Amino acid sequence: MASTGVEQEVFRILDARREAGRAAAGLPPVAHFRRPAERPFTAEEREKVTILFGGLTWKHDELIQAVFRGCGYRAQRLPQPNNAAYQLGKEYGNNGQCNPTYFTVGNLIQFLRGIEQQGLSRQEIVDRYVFFTAGSCGPCRFGMYEAEYRLALENAGFPGFRILLFQQQQGIHAASGEPGLKFNVDFGMGMFNALQFGDVLNDLVYRIRPFEVRPGATDRALREVLDRVAALLRDVRPFEILRDGPPWLARLLAPRDRAQRYCNTFGKIRHHLYRPELRRASAEIREILDAVEVDRLRVKPVVKIVGEFWAQLTEGDGNFNMPAFLEREGAQVYPEPIAAWVQYLLYQAEGRSEEQQAVESFHDPLPAWAWRRRAARAFRYGRKRWLLALGRKLWGHYYHRTAELLGGLSPHLASQEELARLAQPFYARYLRGGEGYLEVAKNIYYTQRRKCHMVLALKPFGCMPSTQSDGAEAAVVSRFPDMLFLPIETSGEGELNAHSRVQMALGEAKAKARAEFDRALASAGKSLDELREYAAAHPPLRRALYRTPEQPGFAGTAARFALHLSDLMDARRRGRRQGK
Repeated sequence: MASTGVEQEVFRILDARREAGRAAAGLPPVAHFRRPAERPFTAEEREKVTILFGGLTWKHDELIQAVFRGCGYRAQRLPQPNNAAYQLGKEYGNNGQCNPTYFTVGNLIQFLRGIEQQGLSRQEIVDRYVFFTAGSCGPCRFGMYEAEYRLALENAGFPGFRILLFQQQQGIHAASGEPGLKFNVDFGMGMFNALQFGDVLNDLVYRIRPFEVRPGATDRALREVLDRVAALLRDVRPFEILRDGPPWLARLLAPRDRAQRYCNTFGKIRHHLYRPELRRASAEIREILDAVEVDRLRVKPVVKIVGEFWAQLTEGDGNFNMPAFLEREGAQVYPEPIAAWVQYLLYQAEGRSEEQQAVESFHDPLPAWAWRRRAARAFRYGRKRWLLALGRKLWGHYYHRTAELLGGLSPHLASQEELARLAQPFYARYLRGGEGYLEVAKNIYYTQRRKCHMVLALKPFGCMPSTQSDGAEAAVVSRFPDMLFLPIETSGEGELNAHSRVQMALGEAKAKARAEFDRALASAGKSLDELREYAAAHPPLRRALYRTPEQPGFAGTAARFALHLSDLMDARRRGRRQGK
């Protein structure tokens, strides 16, 4: 609500009295901090400036790089950060930062020094490279990352190196003229597809690789698949309604600029989502992945990874190489897709809009006769919530559509309404910071629904929101005695200790998976040798993209596959008897 004239006068008098008191005490005027002005990235620099970025899985980053290049930008993804990068970040950054800050800025400094060793001066590097990252605000230190990056880069000898923020205007748009990094429909839809394909491919790899018969076959298939998807995203021909639309429509729209812009926007969105090349490439990708031979009767505990966004996504020293370690120890990893995080953000925005409407109605009640203003207020907030809900549903729809295009093995996203309901007794929905209530909610969701044997929460050392979640998890674990939950704080040190803790918990998870598999064999009434013999006699059952139906109460792939094989064998026997 805007301040009334009386309130503004009160604030003016308070400010004047405060300044008079400071002057009487001999104190200097207050000098508030102002964000330093940064040299903008302009359109004229696109041909010679390279955009550096990173922070997601290497699969996501590779596809995002393809989108950048397809939109005419010079772009380079940074390698996965290692412990040497972490030490560089600590050396040049402030003390007490989250380890994603140290790993990210240290990785950037490491990369820039490598360029310097190739012959470029530091000024040339500052002029020819920029770093693209997410910006934010809120209760945790994520809102200060941008300033910490700049400080570390300056301390490392790269003053003036430009940081482009995704959520802010500064550094992206030029002070005048055309911006250097332009967020248009083609760029936005390309990034949307990159995230969707990256999510699904990341999930598929972890579902296939633990059961591959020939070691390395999944990674080789992934390399080929990523090249296909990257080419698909990079080589897309921008849609233009006057050129690519029906001739009659082009003639109709030619003199109508506004209608032309709207139709062109809708045409571009449709082109990115439904162009024929998308389905052809998806069919080729399915064929490549399906050629990987698997043995799903290997008993492996399912470990669901949750936690802080960066720590659960990175695939290197930043989280102690935990996904790879779990697979080496005989586990099957369920990663969390970025789509789930996006849906959480949209769902939270919906709820905050509803709360804001209630607060405004309380502080500024409208009389019954002011029905026009009441209707306008209800329409304003209702439209915002409707658009957010639509965005959430569309993001989920296209995630599931991409999963179907690539074989249909990836599960549907958990309902945000259900997650919020499960977490409510332990964690307030609107408590901000980090992943909010998601860690608590996912722990309950995947345990109650028997979708995993163990939940592993990865979070940075000293992460304040994660500390809140850990406190709530103590109550959650006490409420669910069969829950196997392990939180791990990650940093540049302590890998051996973290792996040791995971091994101990994994031993219990393996016992749960083995007991579950034995229960499945007993329920099926068949031996493991019988099941293996049947699977060996039917090649489609050994294909990577063969869909195994869900079995209520069974989380492990081997247990669910054993029950499915038993059903197939019984159906075949019944068919033989009926045939006789």
